[in-house]
Amino acid sequence: MACLFCEIIAGRQPGFVVAAEPAGTAFLDIRPVFKGHVLVAPAAHIETLTDLPAKDLAGYFGFVQRITAAVQDGLGAQGSFVAMNNVVSQSVPHLHTHVVPRTKGDGLRGFFWPRTKYESDEEAEQYAGDIRKALG
Repeated sequence: MACLFCEIIAGRQPGFVVAAEPAGTAFLDIRPVFKGHVLVAPAAHIETLTDLPAKDLAGYFGFVQRITAAVQDGLGAQGSFVAMNNVVSQSVPHLHTHVVPRTKGDGLRGFFWPRTKYESDEEAEQYAGDIRKALG
């Protein structure tokens, strides 16, 4: 089955494209958190952030940054929420970054998932250490 985002990027499926350049394509989310919610996807079919080649990071995130500024300026938003899912909650298996316009009092509260606390500083340090180890 063809990737929906690849099809939108190629122009074979309809999409409300706001910008396209070699680093990616930005188009409206058809189920926006708020109107003007944009998805930014790399032009190549890449499924997750960890699959994005290091040489493409600056171009991709530079494009995300420009789209974020345009969403805020173009819609008169006071700010934005910029996020991505990797595998879990990723409804289309093609890397994409959500750029959601925000305004104080818009009703969006924090993150979309429950929050927790570390039992102690030692437990927090253990998690930090495990991540540091994985970084090499």
